[in-house]
Amino acid sequence: MKERICPLCGNKVQGRSDKKFCNIICKNTWHQKRKLENITVVDKIDQILHKNRTILQELMQQHTKRKVSRLKLEDLGFNFAYCTGVYQNKQGKWYHYVYDFAWMLFSDQEVLIVKQKLKL
Repeated sequence: MKERICPLCGNKVQGRSDKKFCNIICKNTWHQKRKLENITVVDKIDQILHKNRTILQELMQQHTKRKVSRLKLEDLGFNFAYCTGVYQNKQGKWYHYVYDFAWMLFSDQEVLIVKQKLKL
């Protein structure tokens, strides 16, 4: 029978054949670290998405549709790599959603921002 080693501390594991950890402390610590790693990644992405939405919201004010400079968005810290969804219209243009706002690259220099009406 192959000797089993605890993935956290490296001690020998004794007991049931499907047991993975040497004791309950190692088991709980390993699962807690794994959970924290996942939460950290999700929190970072969520912060980026919320920052993107806040930037779009501040730029839109009372408008439902507006063109802004791509450089202005970049200067404000907008991250074009993160969105909550995408949509391609009949003309083949791609809209990138950040919750209730959508943005589309209108040209190399301009971005069209649209506020969506929420249907709850």
